[in-house]
Amino acid sequence: MTAHATTEKDGSAIVTLNGQPQKVIGASLEDARRKVASLVVDHAAATGEVVEFITTEPDGTWEMIVHPDGTIHEKPEPVASPYLRPSTETITAETAVDEDTAERAPQATVTRRAMRESFLKSTRIEEPAMKGWRGTATRLGLRLSPGPAEKAERDDTFAVAQHWPGPRTIAVVNGKGGASKTPTTVLLSAIFARFGGAGVLAWDANQTRGTLGWRTEQGPHESTVLDLLPAATELLGTGAQSADLARYVHHQTADRFDVLRSQPLALASEQRLSAEDVDAIWNVARKYYRLVFIDTGNDESDAMWGRLVDHADQIVVATTTRDDHAEAGALLLEALADRSERSAQLAQHAVVVVSQADPRATSANISTVVNGFTSLAREVATIPHDPQMVEGWLNVAALRPATQRAWLGAAAAVARGL
Repeated sequence: MTAHATTEKDGSAIVTLNGQPQKVIGASLEDARRKVASLVVDHAAATGEVVEFITTEPDGTWEMIVHPDGTIHEKPEPVASPYLRPSTETITAETAVDEDTAERAPQATVTRRAMRESFLKSTRIEEPAMKGWRGTATRLGLRLSPGPAEKAERDDTFAVAQHWPGPRTIAVVNGKGGASKTPTTVLLSAIFARFGGAGVLAWDANQTRGTLGWRTEQGPHESTVLDLLPAATELLGTGAQSADLARYVHHQTADRFDVLRSQPLALASEQRLSAEDVDAIWNVARKYYRLVFIDTGNDESDAMWGRLVDHADQIVVATTTRDDHAEAGALLLEALADRSERSAQLAQHAVVVVSQADPRATSANISTVVNGFTSLAREVATIPHDPQMVEGWLNVAALRPATQRAWLGAAAAVARGL
């Protein structure tokens, strides 16, 4: 016997049992799932038959088996033909022959330990599903594995939560102003800090009125990079403590990372830093933080900009769907490829984050930008339009769920390069 259900985001559903459709109204999508599951379980109990239950939601389709005793489990995957299973026959050096040359394969040395499967397992223990129909089944007392979307989210979370040996520096770049460098710096820092813990710094290295401080929470002081620079030698000394740095950085209480501000009220000529100044600040940053995200400026000819790239372990090109922003990002990657061997490697392994700043941008506009960067960078991540990213403080929790998930995916792309 087969039962079908179609559930909508507003909590409405249609359940078909024995060819008879029934309408279900739930207060939410989760409530509708429970009511639909109850109907199918009651039907299986009343008829005494096993029901193959197929349910479709906006996020996908699931197939389950419902038993008369009320138990539910996933429909098993079809078993592959035994004739297609890999052979377990042991091939020795005396019998192994190369089919193309008909010559004997070289003798292989195989130890007993290499042949024996270890009793120690290093695989992650998978927790039961918490989302979708599988999550509903978990809350009903069953244990179902997560679906593909939930598994992908868990994999991205696992990637971002890692701690790498030694500090890592990520430079967020684009020679065009307004290309979303600052939101990208802030939200990548926030994602890594939320899932991986403390030790993340966002550094505003824009010499021409950087706005990182305007888009983030201010601490109980007004210190900027200009205040930290004279104290760099002391902070690098053996007597300095991590708490001493609180005088110069601004902690983000919700997203758990720190911000090193520039001085947007001063003219660029009053706060221009040399390459040596960059070295001093970077040495302080990597002494106290495991991850340093740098919001770079727009002048790629500036010695400060070049030194920041030289210190980077990875670069992230931030762009919107605007043609000029995307073109500036592409030109930057091409220029880095010709700058030096190391810069070329940074460009080749770069991550591009495409933010939909314009709500009117179409899927075709987004695809054009993504496809244009595919051959230039290692990975391209897209961020949907979200009004909370337009102005004011940037906070992960204030973003829409789809936007939060997109930033987690972008952060995981960065993590894969660290």
